[in-house]
Amino acid sequence: MGTDRPPTKAPDTVIPHPVLPAYYADEAHRRAFVGKIFDETSVDYDRMERIMGLGTGPWYRHQALLRAGLAPGMRVCDVGVGTGLVSREAAKIVGDPTLVTGVDPSAGMMANAIVPEGVQLLNGTAEQLLLPDASVDFLSMGFALRHLSSLHAAFSEFQRVLKPGGRVCILELTRPSGRFAHWALSLYMNRLLPTVGRMLGRHRRTPEMWRYYWDTIDACVPPETVMQTLRDVGFEAVDRYVEISLFSEYTATKPRALP
Repeated sequence: MGTDRPPTKAPDTVIPHPVLPAYYADEAHRRAFVGKIFDETSVDYDRMERIMGLGTGPWYRHQALLRAGLAPGMRVCDVGVGTGLVSREAAKIVGDPTLVTGVDPSAGMMANAIVPEGVQLLNGTAEQLLLPDASVDFLSMGFALRHLSSLHAAFSEFQRVLKPGGRVCILELTRPSGRFAHWALSLYMNRLLPTVGRMLGRHRRTPEMWRYYWDTIDACVPPETVMQTLRDVGFEAVDRYVEISLFSEYTATKPRALP
């Protein structure tokens, strides 16, 4: 029998969002664009994040990690560590900074990272983590999902480095479904934050960075796609917790080894 349904994409072709021609032409140019803009605007990132989150960022990240099951003594891999916003809170919870390893492809972001002494910072990508198999108890990724090249490749790599029973926690901003909420957030992130960045930022591309930030949120795949891809690579107990209809916390568990 015939069908009008479009062909389903293979899991390894799931990308966070389509090409954004205003910034780059294709995937190769996307990687170069993202790498350069994060390197160049890293000097302004923490300041702009504090403005965007109205100073609540550290508290929120701390609570999200606790909700996801992070506990003292766990070994953590923080993917997309950036300037260390999630790693700082993870180190407080686990009680020993040497248990935390941050990974990021941006040398500029890591050069501006402020983390407790003992946190290890490694250059790398979510799709290729330079860590041994089954070496961490908990993997976090804070607001970097939209910058991945492949959800399937990254989530498969998360599965590889986690120990059996290990937990993953992915924090991300989700496009509001309501028309007014979408308009208000667009105004805030696409107009107000770039204006503030132009006034207070130290790098000329900081306004562009925050416009790009919003455009990736607006074009990102829906939460159901993120959750299904986690299941596709073998995670179980996949769940999503939402704060103020905007902050998504995706959690999942790597199955325990069979006896």
